[in-house]
Amino acid sequence: MKYLTLDNLKVKDKTVLVRVDFNSPVDPETKKVLDDSRIRAHGETTIKELAEKNAKVVVLAHQGRKGDPDFIPLKQHAELLGKIIRRPIRYVDDVFGDKAKEAIKKLKGGEILVLENVRTWAGETKDGKPEDHAKTELVKNLAPLADFFVNDAFAAAHRAQVSIIGFTAVLPSAAGRIMERELKSLSKVLEKPQKPCLFILGGAKADDSLEISKYVLDNNIADYVLTGGVVGQVFLVAEGHDLGKPTMRYLEEKELLCFVQGIKELMKKHPNKIKVPADLGAEAGGKRLEIPVEKLPSEYSLFDIGAKTVNEYAKMILNAKTIVLSGPMGVYENKEFSFGTKKVFEAVASSKAFSLAGGGHTIAALQEFGLSSKISYVSTAGGALIEFLMGKKLPGVLALEQAALRKA
Repeated sequence: MKYLTLDNLKVKDKTVLVRVDFNSPVDPETKKVLDDSRIRAHGETTIKELAEKNAKVVVLAHQGRKGDPDFIPLKQHAELLGKIIRRPIRYVDDVFGDKAKEAIKKLKGGEILVLENVRTWAGETKDGKPEDHAKTELVKNLAPLADFFVNDAFAAAHRAQVSIIGFTAVLPSAAGRIMERELKSLSKVLEKPQKPCLFILGGAKADDSLEISKYVLDNNIADYVLTGGVVGQVFLVAEGHDLGKPTMRYLEEKELLCFVQGIKELMKKHPNKIKVPADLGAEAGGKRLEIPVEKLPSEYSLFDIGAKTVNEYAKMILNAKTIVLSGPMGVYENKEFSFGTKKVFEAVASSKAFSLAGGGHTIAALQEFGLSSKISYVSTAGGALIEFLMGKKLPGVLALEQAALRKA
């Protein structure tokens, strides 16, 4: 590993500044946190471990963006954290002012303090380099009070923001357990995946799917890319199919047809490596109708992959050793069109391959079908995961690697 972990730090009676990702879904009316899974993930691993090792734990996190309905204080998050790890949690409605600094100085070994939403400070969201961010108010006020910095926020590691990379320039820095777990699992699929390796790409983000497909095929990471959902439809258009007026109009409105040329070039460069649906589930008078690709264009809107596609994909999944799953195969929220997503996800869950799944809709669908526990690793990240799968260096990870080199 190119970065340090908690195993490299002697934290007893030391002040450890921990950047986590507590960013959670919030009810716009009641302002209540709707899902505590990210708070639970960090709490039950990194935060709990540091407290048990008698560190003075200072938690730094963000929630929402200024002006958005989910931009709320972290008092509720601190309360949820206390319930999850069954420890008293201190909270202060200040990020780096006198109130925050006094609270940090009063901490004893094993105690945990949650600071206010770091995005209440306007300077947080500016991108920059670690050395420049080290000169900001946030770092200049908090770094002198800390012995170590731990970045556990993989889900925010694609952002070069102050609390993510600024402290790495001035404090001994390490990856927390969630960051470490994410990086190990992702390295397993990107560096030396066991073959055959499949990337199953669904959902609606054709631009991301094109970039990921290009990276994993050009670098001989994936043996095959299987497509579904809106992504599969755009790839079908690239293969030369007219899907019919309703679907083509939808793809045009969503500005997805601009990716067709790039997909065509990729398909030409890697013949037979990208699999597109052989049939599709359409809505005909409120009922499901399966249409073979040969019978296109269709007057009906297309919302799923069909049974023939599911069977073809399931055979490939059965033989795979490594699988990356990102995006549903159709509009799984509608029971009439959940078939493709459910069957493909079930095939991945029952496979003996190492499977990695990520993305909001992917995680929601896995939970809906009760399959989460059967996936080898479910990533908590969204944008960071996508950028990592595109082969991009994440600023948060790069900053940890640079900090490790300075220590060496």
